[in-house]
Amino acid sequence: MTQIQDFAGRSALVTGAASGIGAACAKALAARGASKLVLVDVDGAGLDALDLQACEVHRITGSVADEALWVALDPLLAGLDHAVVNAGIGSGGLLSAVSLGEWRRVMAVNLDGAFLTLAHSLRAMEGRQGSVVVVSSTTGLKPVPGIGPYGVAKAAVAHMARIAAAENAKNGIRINAIAPGGVDTAIWESGADFQASVARIGREATLARMAKTTPSGRFASSQEMADSICYLLSDAAANITGHVLVSDGGFTL
Repeated sequence: MTQIQDFAGRSALVTGAASGIGAACAKALAARGASKLVLVDVDGAGLDALDLQACEVHRITGSVADEALWVALDPLLAGLDHAVVNAGIGSGGLLSAVSLGEWRRVMAVNLDGAFLTLAHSLRAMEGRQGSVVVVSSTTGLKPVPGIGPYGVAKAAVAHMARIAAAENAKNGIRINAIAPGGVDTAIWESGADFQASVARIGREATLARMAKTTPSGRFASSQEMADSICYLLSDAAANITGHVLVSDGGFTL
């Protein structure tokens, strides 16, 4: 079977690229012909573990919330074709119990970091056509108790993507968002309830139990999310901008 090469000769930025959806996107873009990838994550070892020999790869270890990181990256991003705004961290707790410090910790990465990634990507695309996908979440669409800072940040980045789409359509730059439901990624590992359940019944059984809240009865894989993101980035979606694609197995029904 012929491998789709719809990103041949193009450059792409992926944040949160060391694992999960970000790593799957990096691999998919490389497999589909991307000639240059700029990958950003706080997990340097995870970035180094990615086998992406088919293209030029720049692995940048640092936080997307660090403005100095983006200023330093601007020369490397010049002429950028595509960006996946994906880096994020999890959080738990009722809004009445969340500290301001925890709120700011989540917003720094999930909202401020997404803003910095998007803004610098758009500047790098100036004068050329390009596309961006911002990774939001169904928790930004459907109120889910106990993850307030995360859900609020994800609602904000989805709307940010739509505002950016309206601002940049005339420039030939498309911006969309994707709102995954449950996905089997490492973001769950930071949750105390998840850790306790894994200790009792194991990771697979824990995910299966969590997936019962989804009509499809399963969590998606990172590769499935990457396939949808690559579609939105590609020329096949040339008439789509300002859209929030929900991929949740029916969770928001």
